[in-house]
Amino acid sequence: QVQLVESGGGLVQPGGSLRLSCAASGFTFNNYARRWYRQVPGKERELFAHISSFSGTTNYAEGVKGRYTIPRDNAKNTVSLQMNSLSAEGTAVYYCNALGTSYPISGRTYWGQGTQVTVSS
Repeated sequence: QVQLVESGGGLVQPGGSLRLSCAASGFTFNNYARRWYRQVPGKERELFAHISSFSGTTNYAEGVKGRYTIPRDNAKNTVSLQMNSLSAEGTAVYYCNALGTSYPISGRTYWGQGTQVTVSS
């Protein structure tokens, strides 16, 4: 059964850190681009971090660059997200996503169920 399961969300104070994890089952996660999205109520889901399949190249949205990191040494079939210097704008539901980018899995995509992160004092 194909599944993505996020964990690690919760309440954190402004300026604090949090590490999210996303565990894949039923497929080889590293064969896919692995992406992190976040969504706040009333807004579209926003892609903010990406690690490409095979090469492991990472890209980040400007708003999180330098504070959020996808570690390269992820456990097998897992991707993590290290979030530092969190601010209230980081409050959102965080989703991981797998996207196939080459044949024969091009366009195939899987989503996790999301994990809530709340940044508040």
